[in-house]
Amino acid sequence: MAATHFKLNTGAEIPALGFGTWQSPKGETKKAVAYALSVGYTHIDGAYCYGNENEVGEGLKEAFDSGVKREDIFVTTKLWCTYHSRVEENLDKSLKSLGLDYVDLYLMHWPVAMNPNGNDERFPKLPDGSRDLIRDHSHITTWKSMEKLLATGKVKAIGVANYSLRYLKQLLPEATIVPAVNQIENHPSLPQQEIVDFCHEKGIHVTAYSPLGSTGSPLMKEPAIIKVAEKEGVSPAAVLLSYHIARGNSVLSKSITPERIKANLQIVKLDEDDMKILNDYTAELTKQGKLVRYVYPAFGVDFGFPDKS
Repeated sequence: MAATHFKLNTGAEIPALGFGTWQSPKGETKKAVAYALSVGYTHIDGAYCYGNENEVGEGLKEAFDSGVKREDIFVTTKLWCTYHSRVEENLDKSLKSLGLDYVDLYLMHWPVAMNPNGNDERFPKLPDGSRDLIRDHSHITTWKSMEKLLATGKVKAIGVANYSLRYLKQLLPEATIVPAVNQIENHPSLPQQEIVDFCHEKGIHVTAYSPLGSTGSPLMKEPAIIKVAEKEGVSPAAVLLSYHIARGNSVLSKSITPERIKANLQIVKLDEDDMKILNDYTAELTKQGKLVRYVYPAFGVDFGFPDKS
């Protein structure tokens, strides 16, 4: 059996498989969340920035009303960039939308601050169309504000997202509390091994997002993925989700289709031969300089990722 949970540095356990809500269309999110919880998911991952936390909250409520217990569900949400100087205010907005008293994990979505008084609440822009950033507000300052949230009882754990090795090395010497999690884009065509290894060494759990690549799930068509899927008698999606659990990381699956939501629960334990096929595929892409990052918003900031620096 593949692992079903991983222990965080707080002592709490995070489910190995989570249900992601990024890009879930309006009007579909409530139904998808409620269905995911009804078929066995126990981790719901959201973010203020996604603009659908009200619907996520409605889906949670439906599940709780049907007998699912709050304490059995792990809920993650994220601080958005326009709130780096108003951390607790953003958390309170998320909690209100979600209909919760606390979240199990609160992440800094990106390590960059945007103008809280700009021309848009979430995505303020300058006249030239570039994002309106507060460049002198350090991500370390934001982290120190996040550390204070633990005393409020509104968060059980805090962590980061989209942190490169460089940013982690800037943060850790200044942090009183080591992040519980670093949520990053991760798949065989972007293993980010240097980040994963460093996080494991420091007791920071890694959660993978975009495990199938991105929209259209391009990785599901790769021969190496198909080969492992045929060997194990499962779908390419099951291989791509199971890959992370074999690496000691949790992973977020995402769909609004009931059949696919349910199918994504079919995690399998990949053996050494399976992982060798996948790791050889990664090694070949690395050698050819063909690793692919699908999610890199146009902040105009060097986040320290080797493929983007």
